Amino acid sequence: MLRTLQLFNIRSYESGLFQFSEGVNIVVGANASGKTNLLESIYTACTGEAFRSDDQYMVRSGTDWGKIEALFDEQKHVVKFQGEPIRKSFVFDDIEKKRFDGTKAVPVVLFEPSHMQLLAGEPDKRRQYIDTLLSQTNLQYAKTLKDYKRTLAQRNRLLKQDFSTSEHLFVWNVRLSELASQLVEQRQVYMKFLQEKLEQNYRSVSGGEDLVSVAYASKLPLESYASTMLAKLNQDIAVDKARGFTGVGPHRDDLVVTLNGSEAKVAASRGETRSIVLALKIAELQILQQLTARKPLLLLDDVFSELDGKRRRTLAETLQRYQTFITTTDADVVMDHFGKTCNIIPL
Repeated sequence: MLRTLQLFNIRSYESGLFQFSEGVNIVVGANASGKTNLLESIYTACTGEAFRSDDQYMVRSGTDWGKIEALFDEQKHVVKFQGEPIRKSFVFDDIEKKRFDGTKAVPVVLFEPSHMQLLAGEPDKRRQYIDTLLSQTNLQYAKTLKDYKRTLAQRNRLLKQDFSTSEHLFVWNVRLSELASQLVEQRQVYMKFLQEKLEQNYRSVSGGEDLVSVAYASKLPLESYASTMLAKLNQDIAVDKARGFTGVGPHRDDLVVTLNGSEAKVAASRGETRSIVLALKIAELQILQQLTARKPLLLLDDVFSELDGKRRRTLAETLQRYQTFITTTDADVVMDHFGKTCNIIPL
C-alpha cells in the first residue's frame, strides 16, 4: 500500500504532500491541474520509469532538480532528478543507488484512454503491453529486454554505416537472435496465463457467451525462433542496409486478439472492443498478483468517462480489491459507484 507521496519540483508541482487510503482514491481537478502528473509520479516511484515523459521532462520547468518520496507499507522509495542533463538516482530505505533495484519494485497497472486503442492501434502498443507486464513479474526478462534493445540499436547503427559488411554484422546477428529467442519463449509462457484470464474476464464484463482468444503472432516459426532469425538476419543484410533498420525479430512481432474466430480489431464493435480492453487490463491485475504474490496498485487516468454503465460497474467491482488511484474532472461520475468509501483528493 502507498501511504504518502511527497513531490518537490516534479512537473507542475513545486511541492506537494498527498496522503492515500487503502481503497479507492479519487483525484479531482480541472484539465491541466496536475492529475496525470500525480499518477506519473506514483508510477515512477513504483517502477523507476515514467509512463509518459522522459527524465528531462519530469523536473519542473525552470529548475534543475526534482524529487519524489513515496512511503509504502514495506519500504520508502526516493527518486532524485538532478544534473545537466538530468539523471536519476534512487534511495531505498536510506541506501542510495544509481539504478532502480528491480527487487524493490512495486507492482502497478496503468489504465489510460489511449489504451482503448490497444486492439486497433499499432503493434508497438501491444508489444509494450506484454513487455511492461513481463518486466514487472520477471527480472530476468527485464534484463534480457534491455540487452536486446541495446544490441538491436547497435546493429541498426552498423546498418547505416557504409563500411559495415556481413562479417561486421555477423556477431551482432548471433547475439540478437539468442536474446530474441529468450524473449519470445517468455512471451509465449505469458500468453497462456493471459488466455486463461481473458476468456473468463470478457464473459464477466460483457455478460455474453462470445469466445475471445489471444495469440502471439510472428513471421518466424516459434519452435525454431533463434536459428530461423539468425538465418533471416544473414540473408536480409542488403535489404536491412537499404532501409536502415532490422526488419525481423521480437520488436516486429504482435499480439492478435480474436472474437468468435475473427480478428477483433476488424470484427469487434465499439462496445465489444471496450469490453476486451477492460478484460485485458483486469487480466493484467490478476496475473501480476498471481506471479508476484502482491496486490498491484491500479492507476486509472480519466477512463471512467470512456466506459458505459455496465462496464463502469464491472470495473468498480474489481477496484474494491485493490488500492486504486482514479483521476477525473467530474467526481460524481466516479463516486456514484463507491458511495462514502472513497478518499477524495481535490487539486
